[in-house]
Amino acid sequence: MADQGLIRETACTVVDKLKSGEVTPLDCLDALEVRINAVDDKVNALPTLCFDRARDHAKALMSKPANARGLLAGLPVPIKDLTDVAGVLTTQGSPIFKDRIPERSDLLVEHLEANGGVIYAKSNTPEFGAGANTFNEVFGATRNPWDTSRSAAGSSGGAAVALATGMAWLAHGSDMGGSLRNPASFCGIVGLRPSFGRVAQTPTTAVDRNLGVQGPMARNVEDLALLLDAMSGEYPADPISLPSPAISFLAAARSGRKPIRVAYSPDLGITPVDPEVAAVTRKAAQRFAELGVIVEEAHPDFSEAHECFHVLRALDFAMSKAELLRTKREQLKPEVIWNVEEGLKLTVAQITRAEAQRVAITARAVKFFETYDLLLAPATIVPPFPVENRYVAECAGRKFDNYVQWLGIVYAITLACCPALSLPCGFTETGLPVGLQMIAAPRADARLLAGAKVLEDVLGIANSTPIDPRAPR
Repeated sequence: MADQGLIRETACTVVDKLKSGEVTPLDCLDALEVRINAVDDKVNALPTLCFDRARDHAKALMSKPANARGLLAGLPVPIKDLTDVAGVLTTQGSPIFKDRIPERSDLLVEHLEANGGVIYAKSNTPEFGAGANTFNEVFGATRNPWDTSRSAAGSSGGAAVALATGMAWLAHGSDMGGSLRNPASFCGIVGLRPSFGRVAQTPTTAVDRNLGVQGPMARNVEDLALLLDAMSGEYPADPISLPSPAISFLAAARSGRKPIRVAYSPDLGITPVDPEVAAVTRKAAQRFAELGVIVEEAHPDFSEAHECFHVLRALDFAMSKAELLRTKREQLKPEVIWNVEEGLKLTVAQITRAEAQRVAITARAVKFFETYDLLLAPATIVPPFPVENRYVAECAGRKFDNYVQWLGIVYAITLACCPALSLPCGFTETGLPVGLQMIAAPRADARLLAGAKVLEDVLGIANSTPIDPRAPR
């Protein structure tokens, strides 16, 4: 039987074993297949598997010298079902594409495979990534392993659950309005929205489309940094992609570099927050003081964030999904129809105003980070909610205007062009994970990872996963 002890190792440890020859990529795939068969029927995180393709790729890698197998050296990685993998069912969570098998992989996948990643599964996502609860008409709902009656959030919910349950060591995700950060928070793992351009991808719809970015997910900060290194790099096919830094992100995470001054905000001045979530995140932020770091309550002005994001998100959906609305409307979920229709109603004046607001929000954030090294806030404003709820309709007695407004605490940071991650920072009284959102200035990804690792060490809960799925209590 495959060695299930491997499942509990960190990604960095497994990569070291792959490089030394202690284990092979095939050993890793065998361990994952056994684990998936044991637990995925309880959580539905990885609905599409491609182990035959993965083993073919693993054998090809094993034919190369150990030092020529890339940064990941044959470590398996699942890909979110929004992103094309050649020869593998890629549905985007939509009945429209329930049988679609692309001929070519996205640039991101090609790059990961060139860096020694082995693709073995597609992780579940909401239809077209719309909404922060992972369910769709093709595969159904993904459940939170800490309490299977609860949501895993989204849209990278399948990826987060795979990590939390030991069905992955690392995972690919993407983030527009918190799609990496929300499920990381709900599932007790780490998810990073990097600076845009940091991770190359195949352009679709627009060359400079940057509300959404691709990013890494992992069980701890060092593993997260390892995957960011493997995902980073400059490619002419993605004209806004950035070159890899001279010093690796893994080295930055391990540097021990402490911030000097950090800010904490329970709400960024724009949203209600569940009192328990606010208390857990505030307590975690204050732990920086034990290291001599100055912790103050402050945040930039994000007052325009709701209006700005509503317009720019609607514009993005209109650009990318208007043709599907015209030809396949009956197969789209109501939230997607609403998004596209909102976008098609926009005027040039509204778009111009929203773009100007984003410029102003970013400028204020950049100015803020001249004083503070990091900004800390809740990654989600509520604990994991019942999986049957399509979204959060109200919080702390306040009702929201639409199905995405509850995500303001994360999409405000999207608008500011800042890298941000969700770090596990504690639990509710009922044992559900809470994530602390950690934010740095644009392109200060290395500083962010260093600060996150320092706080992770102080908090001491990085080894809480993987877990077996838990029934409701």
